[in-house]
Amino acid sequence: MTLKLTDVVLTYPDGDRTLTALDHVSLAVAPGEFAAVVGPSGSGKSSLLAVAATLVTPASGGVSIAGQDVSRAGQAARTKVRRDHVGIVFQQANLLPSLTALDQLLVMAHLAGESPRTAAERARELLLAVDLGGKEHKRPHQLSGGERQRVNIARALMNSPEVLLVDEPTSALDHHRGERVVSLLADLTRKNDLATVMVTHDLAALAAVDTVLTMSDGRLAEGTPPRAH
Repeated sequence: MTLKLTDVVLTYPDGDRTLTALDHVSLAVAPGEFAAVVGPSGSGKSSLLAVAATLVTPASGGVSIAGQDVSRAGQAARTKVRRDHVGIVFQQANLLPSLTALDQLLVMAHLAGESPRTAAERARELLLAVDLGGKEHKRPHQLSGGERQRVNIARALMNSPEVLLVDEPTSALDHHRGERVVSLLADLTRKNDLATVMVTHDLAALAAVDTVLTMSDGRLAEGTPPRAH
């Protein structure tokens, strides 16, 4: 499995008590698999993504990414695994307003130390893959919400990750644009053999995924919640 969480517990201090955000959570996502995580606000979905992204270290349990155990790795090692193996698509695109679509991707390659020529070729290929081939020189204010989110996705793929983590990609989009973005994520997952985990409130998006998991009070179970039927 490209992404594997085993019996993960994540706790936070909450005044004079301890809050359990993830309660013995296990998750395994294979290459080419598109998994969605649904559940109410506060159920632990964001905490799950944070642990999977190596942004937060759990109190106990195992985390493996691309065959590497990062459960107790130090900050530098976790940063390297995240840079080399994980792509993150945030809820808000957070594009730099002064940069073109192409430059948004090149910044990622620069941070990874990739050669400018190789990086430019890959960036153009990715923009073509997300249907933005003719808009590489457009800045964020010249793009629609759906186009900005597609730049966000292309940027997350710039360093050829094996794991793609996606946080509420349709939250700021209308139904049609949201559907296109989720369809694109499904297509890219299969074409690139990504292990993709998408957190979403959009139950209509579940038609495009392979696996649906529900978070409730820090616990993870397979299947859609009753209200989705």
